[in-house]
Amino acid sequence: MKRPIISITMGDPAGIGAEIIIKALSNKEIYKRSKPVVIGSSCVINDALKFIPSNLELNVIKDAKQIKGKFGLIDLIDLENIKLDEFSYGKVSDKAGQASLDYIYKGIDLAMKGLVDAVVTGPIHKEAIKAAGSPYAGHTEIFASRTKAKNYAMMLVDKNLKVIHVSTHVSLRQACDLVKKERVLTVIRLANKALKDLGIKNPKIGVAGLNPHAGESGLFGNEEIKEIIPAINHAKKEGIIADGPVPPDTIFSKVMGKQYDIAVAMYHDQGHIPMKITGFKYNKSTNKWSTMSGVNVTVGLPIIRTSVDHGVAFGKAGEGRANEESMVEAIDMAIKFVNGHKIDMSEIRNNC
Repeated sequence: MKRPIISITMGDPAGIGAEIIIKALSNKEIYKRSKPVVIGSSCVINDALKFIPSNLELNVIKDAKQIKGKFGLIDLIDLENIKLDEFSYGKVSDKAGQASLDYIYKGIDLAMKGLVDAVVTGPIHKEAIKAAGSPYAGHTEIFASRTKAKNYAMMLVDKNLKVIHVSTHVSLRQACDLVKKERVLTVIRLANKALKDLGIKNPKIGVAGLNPHAGESGLFGNEEIKEIIPAINHAKKEGIIADGPVPPDTIFSKVMGKQYDIAVAMYHDQGHIPMKITGFKYNKSTNKWSTMSGVNVTVGLPIIRTSVDHGVAFGKAGEGRANEESMVEAIDMAIKFVNGHKIDMSEIRNNC
């Protein structure tokens, strides 16, 4: 099987992006299944190589055609957009924020041109990209805007739990207002397609309620009756296996118990909290995260994009202590999507 080209954006230079990339690319299995290429800055990668034990060498290239995809080499498209004396590890800066945006834009553009098969993103800092002048709240919005995607959603994936969101980076008050039939239906459809792309033939989709007890027949709110139930019924008419609204305090356990393949969460924290409880494990005796698993996927885009499911970890940046587990999983997920999701570019252009 031809190895897909997986581009990896470095994330904020002041964070742990370079560290987790180096650690991830020390895994020989990744090279057996793909050709990873990093989009970043050589000065940051070289600096990280000084405090992370490895036998890796940097191979700076100009474009994707020069990728060697050989274990032991980190193929790097160097944007040369920041110097070590222009930022400090663990600190917010507009310079680092702009650099992280540049990496993302390059990755998206390469994917849209078909020069890479997927984009895996390292962590960025929302305050830093805002300081750099970005109007976007995060990766999801950046990818949607630059690819001109109309219908998209954030999906989180861990070993035993999958969650997709109706809304993400908005206030809780605004999130309630965004629970509308058409949006809920769109997210159900996106969930159904994403799971089929991952090889699940007949996905079972559980749809969470917005309110406690899923509204209790209108006692605690009527969003379920007015918006969520009509969306579920419409999806069923389309042949989608959807169920709900399921009380938010039980739906995630039901997904983990395989009653459903995925949960449709109504807002950011409703989906993120259970995901991070299951994927993040903190070891009190060592004062370190022993596990940081989980992958962020933007579904509905004309390209494949996966990401780590954690932030820049400024508290440990530049020390070599960062856990690369989520980065390895994000690369693995991107490969799975490429192998199972063959994109028709003519269809994409018609829908964008």
